[in-house]
Amino acid sequence: MAFRFCSLASGSSGNCQYIETNRLKLLIDAGLSGRKIESSLKTIGVSPEDINGILVTHEHKDHIKGVGILSGRYNLPIYANENTWKAMENDIGKINIDNIRTFKTEEEFELGDLGILPFRTSHDSIESVGFCFYYKNKKISLVTDTGFVNQNIKKKIYDSDLLVIESNHDIEMLKMGRYPWFLKKRIMGDTGHLSNDLAGEVISEVFSGKRQRVLLAHLSKENNFPELAYQTVVNILIDKGIKIGDDIIIGLTQRDNPTKIYNL
Repeated sequence: MAFRFCSLASGSSGNCQYIETNRLKLLIDAGLSGRKIESSLKTIGVSPEDINGILVTHEHKDHIKGVGILSGRYNLPIYANENTWKAMENDIGKINIDNIRTFKTEEEFELGDLGILPFRTSHDSIESVGFCFYYKNKKISLVTDTGFVNQNIKKKIYDSDLLVIESNHDIEMLKMGRYPWFLKKRIMGDTGHLSNDLAGEVISEVFSGKRQRVLLAHLSKENNFPELAYQTVVNILIDKGIKIGDDIIIGLTQRDNPTKIYNL
């Protein structure tokens, strides 16, 4: 029984995640070049020819750059909600009509032996989503590119065995950094990105008591660094009485390289 996850890349320069069951191999987003994604897959022992499809969270370039290329090269179906399809279709090139697949946000569907629930996030895109993935008795949740996490999202991602959550920026680094003020406001706003502090608070609120793995994702190159994101989240969890290493194991994604493969 295989339920595996690997973050191939996570950050503003490109996002691509990999998930696998006994019958299915999927990418979530493909925001890197086709060649880079192929190379990353090969480093974790996966042939690009074996990928069964691509799920798209939203239409921003760092999530769709390689979508059309990979779909055309390997005849891959692309799954997105209707609004995202409309927003990205001019940027991903001509797609075989048989590979245009749609899902409805907040409605669960199945691909092979995998249950998938797309849920609405709060980002400056037309209809961005996160995902919960269900296989046997295990659950993986992916929440990135959202300015806040409301009760609907918390309910969806509660009790995840593996939670991949955005920890984009340190608030003080962002405020003091070189970005123009309009961009700082966008990042800190309700349709921007989660800070380290918000990530820590959300993780503490969706912890169910069972041992859980968490991956901090989409870290800013300019306004964060891995040690700071990790320690900020850890400090919040410790203050809430959650034991690091026993209750929760915290890891980090990388901007340009795959993580290890997580087997659930």
